[in-house]
Amino acid sequence: MDTKTLLEWSAKYHTPNYGSRAPIVLVRGDGVRVWDTEGREYLDFGAGIAVTSLGHCHPRVTGAIQEAAATLLHVSNLYHAAPQIHLAKLLIEHSFADRVFFSNSGAEANEAALKVARKYARERIASDRVEFVATRNSFHGRTFAALAATGQEKYQHGFEPLVPGFKHVPYNDLRAMEPGIDNRTAGVIVECIQGEGGVHLADDDYLRGLRKLCDQSGVLLIIDEIQTGVARTGRLWAYQHYGIEPDIMTLAKALANGVPIGAMLTREDIASVLIAGTHGSTFGGTPFVTSVALATMTTVLDGKLWEQAAQRGRYLMDGLRAIQASNPKVQVVRGRGLLIGAELSVPAGPIVDACREAGLLVLSAGEKVLRLTPPLIVAERECEQALGIIKTVLGRA
Repeated sequence: MDTKTLLEWSAKYHTPNYGSRAPIVLVRGDGVRVWDTEGREYLDFGAGIAVTSLGHCHPRVTGAIQEAAATLLHVSNLYHAAPQIHLAKLLIEHSFADRVFFSNSGAEANEAALKVARKYARERIASDRVEFVATRNSFHGRTFAALAATGQEKYQHGFEPLVPGFKHVPYNDLRAMEPGIDNRTAGVIVECIQGEGGVHLADDDYLRGLRKLCDQSGVLLIIDEIQTGVARTGRLWAYQHYGIEPDIMTLAKALANGVPIGAMLTREDIASVLIAGTHGSTFGGTPFVTSVALATMTTVLDGKLWEQAAQRGRYLMDGLRAIQASNPKVQVVRGRGLLIGAELSVPAGPIVDACREAGLLVLSAGEKVLRLTPPLIVAERECEQALGIIKTVLGRA
């Protein structure tokens, strides 16, 4: 099928919520590279928005997909499934948590986190502990409760009235958080790095202080690791950079390297309120997806890929800062591991387009932030190639 026809059909048959998609049709991937219907090759430094952390068609992931598809795709959660049990055990053994609930996406994981936090607070602390504090500029998903938690009006516009019980305070500001928490607060939900919000990192003192504030107030701390989790930031989980532990953590994106999955992890005492029938998912944690996630996590752990993420991240940020030194269009470079943002003095959209035309797929995060989230397996030579394209594009902008 020719590209022109495919693009015409896409415009005709899809809902328009993705706006003006890039005018290419991707058909094949291998490692850090993808190809379109015209045979053009691209370096993929978006990785499906921090999803394909092992790159495209990783042999262990592909093998797990083939084996699982030929063995058992789906059983309901009325029954036990061995891959789901093994994945749960692996996640618990390598995190703070005691229990895990599997869903299909990050938004679903956050919905589960908010539900269990409210139920726990109402039953174990006080019946009027039903509200949440989130931060401005955050992103937690597009389902209704996750949307209410999201601190960006552009995502909420047109969907009012929002789910009540959410308030928002400035990010990285403990003094603003303190009055936000009161005797009706069940939980605080926060990101270690605001990825969609512009790649803004939580200060060390902020998350440590927030942990202390939650402890003092009897409030649950929910950390959304949907974009930062699974080794992207140079540690297996981003919360580990801060020397704290959350009460609840949510995962998705990279957990199965592109196969849809989400997870909500928490402590035993909190999980205990989810008695039979209080929450569930038809497709959450199927044998197929958990087999793929198990292969993904095992590969990350075996290779200690957080170490490579840290090393390659430093290389990329050093390179971007070198570009910044000679090009004032790059104003600030920030990030951790392989979640990197370059704040520009010009709109990021045209830069993303020009990079794509030059053979590099990158992302934006807000109006003026260029975002890089390459696979954890990216090689130094591929980083150098990407930096060369970015330098050339910015030089012409």
